[in-house]
Amino acid sequence: MRFDTVVVTDWSGASTPSPARPSQDAIWIGVARDGEMATSYHRTREAATDALCTLFAAEIDAGRRVLAGFDFPFAYPRGFARALTGTDDPLALWAEIAARIEDGPDNANNRLDAAAEINRRFPGAGPFWANPLGRDIPDLPRTKAEHANPFADKRACDTAKGAQPVWKLAGAGSVGSQALLGIARLQALRKRFGAALSVRPFESAQTPITLVEVFPSLIAKTVAELAEPGEIKDRAQVRILSAALRALAPEQLDAMTRDGDLEEGWILGLGHEGAIDSAARKGLAPAILPPRLRNDCFAMPQGVTWVPVEVALDKLRAALHPVTAHQTLPTAQAAGRVLAAECIARRSNPPRPNSAVDGFGFAHAATGAGVQHLPLVDGRAAAGQPFDGTVPMGAAIRILTGAILPQGVDTVVLEEDTALDGGAVIFDGPLKPHANTREAGEDVVEGAQALPAGHRLRAPDLALLSALGIPEVEVFRPLRVGVLSTGDEIVPSPASPAAPHQIWDANRPMLLSLAKGWGCEAVDLGHVRDDPEQIEIRLNDGADKADVILTSGGASAGDEDHVSALLRRKGTLSSWRIAVKPGRPLALAMWQGRPVFGLPGNPVAALVCALVFARPALSLMAGAGWQRPQGFTVPAAFSKTKKPGRREFLRARLTEAGTAEVFQSEGSGRISGLSWATGLVELPDSALTITPGTPVRFIPYAAFGLV
Repeated sequence: MRFDTVVVTDWSGASTPSPARPSQDAIWIGVARDGEMATSYHRTREAATDALCTLFAAEIDAGRRVLAGFDFPFAYPRGFARALTGTDDPLALWAEIAARIEDGPDNANNRLDAAAEINRRFPGAGPFWANPLGRDIPDLPRTKAEHANPFADKRACDTAKGAQPVWKLAGAGSVGSQALLGIARLQALRKRFGAALSVRPFESAQTPITLVEVFPSLIAKTVAELAEPGEIKDRAQVRILSAALRALAPEQLDAMTRDGDLEEGWILGLGHEGAIDSAARKGLAPAILPPRLRNDCFAMPQGVTWVPVEVALDKLRAALHPVTAHQTLPTAQAAGRVLAAECIARRSNPPRPNSAVDGFGFAHAATGAGVQHLPLVDGRAAAGQPFDGTVPMGAAIRILTGAILPQGVDTVVLEEDTALDGGAVIFDGPLKPHANTREAGEDVVEGAQALPAGHRLRAPDLALLSALGIPEVEVFRPLRVGVLSTGDEIVPSPASPAAPHQIWDANRPMLLSLAKGWGCEAVDLGHVRDDPEQIEIRLNDGADKADVILTSGGASAGDEDHVSALLRRKGTLSSWRIAVKPGRPLALAMWQGRPVFGLPGNPVAALVCALVFARPALSLMAGAGWQRPQGFTVPAAFSKTKKPGRREFLRARLTEAGTAEVFQSEGSGRISGLSWATGLVELPDSALTITPGTPVRFIPYAAFGLV
């Protein structure tokens, strides 16, 4: 069973609310889901229980399975449950404890009196002990020396370093109070969620919510190493352990939940500390939470005015890195996502030598030149139906495509090249050794890299990964790209009328479509007039909702270019005058830690700058690496005299003859040319005279990821 969400709760047996300021020895809840981690602090058990109920209900509604771990014992040493309830079932003991415990919304509780009441059921003074109160409680010894315990001091699983007796109700490291109060709360969760919740290892049902006992000290050294500077220990424990358990292979984690004794229970992961330690380091690898970009990452050296295209691209490439978190997805659901880690073959493909054709298999050493006459053994080998016996030397067997080669078979003759004579097969030799067979691992060998990190998964990749037994993959969360258009002249939608001095917004739908086509999550930030205050509000909104922001319009240095003015005043702006046509002004800035690409307002220039500059930059930030468009050389079907100094991109398409024709006008206001074209002709920075037949570089739209 696969768990989509892992929750780890560090419980508390306190009798008063924890401090308002997050602190140690309180209730902390850690949640790990798809590479995303969150922690929360709760002052009371009731507040924590309410939060868990809300979380569990939301996960059930979303169709996600939850593994919820709690750091207190789920059961008691052998014999206690039967002595108190008449049965060995720990869950019957839960109901008995819950019936005795009173736990108020302010953490006021009767746990010590309830323990004393249970003690009265047994001879002597015990099994519970440790009374920290100023008042004496009859039948509850203050110290262990005063108590008598008819049961074992610890469970079999309490041998882990640091584990305390469940009978101890107070003092350093004690868990007795946490267990009494925690079990009562878990029993309430059982009633609340009914058949949707189960408790391992006592129940084996596969339910949306599974409760388990955890002990963060199993990986205490790892927690100490991976904790953030100054981080509260309890917070670090739930954060790191939840991430570690979520990073385990699904089948490995599910198997751990089934370990243990049906009467005494078990600590999840006991005996598997090494696996959890490795998973913690994997689940919290630095790449999962990449650093933010530096505020000066787009700065150009002083004195630089016109920036060549290649210099601009190199500068972008050096300044950027992946900025999204990792998440784990089932392979079948990962199409279009970018791998955050390499995929390693779990087994060879094919796993065993098999037949490439329908025919008859035999040992090559038993044949030679001329007519071969081999008796057939009873049975056959087929894909999914292997032959269990051995084919004797000098005999043959009927074999079908994909069947594992039986013992004694290393060569196959094609069925069409044979004849049957009673119980024998006849064919002409010689055949080459291993003819018509596939070697084990001839496609991919077990342990080899199947796909590298940074690869965007396509349908054929899903076939490969599935064939290699890879059930899930670690991928980057889609890059969130916010798109904002600006300008007083812009009418946001063609559904609204436009006056002669106004134009409908062409850039925003174009850029949103581009972002979506590049595998990003497109975030529509709408349109805003040339009002600095409103632009600032929208940029703030974009910083909250997106990883990167694309704006169109206002990127130059004119009086009405409010985007660049605002970015210069309140953000970190680098205005690049790139030697490119169309395009030129490209504003690159940081706004509240988010990179902003200020594209030209002209749709033709906006598209060219988006394809040439934004596309490779967004690809790098999304984890897919720097994508350079693949063009090819074709003869020109046009004439042009180009001046030196700027890289030019002409709207173009290929003719039936394989030549490149360009749009009739180079005017950047001719939006129809974008739709007419199927790609761009790229002309170098130098001067150039082009006549029909001159070789030019054509880059199809598809090479820019535009389909």
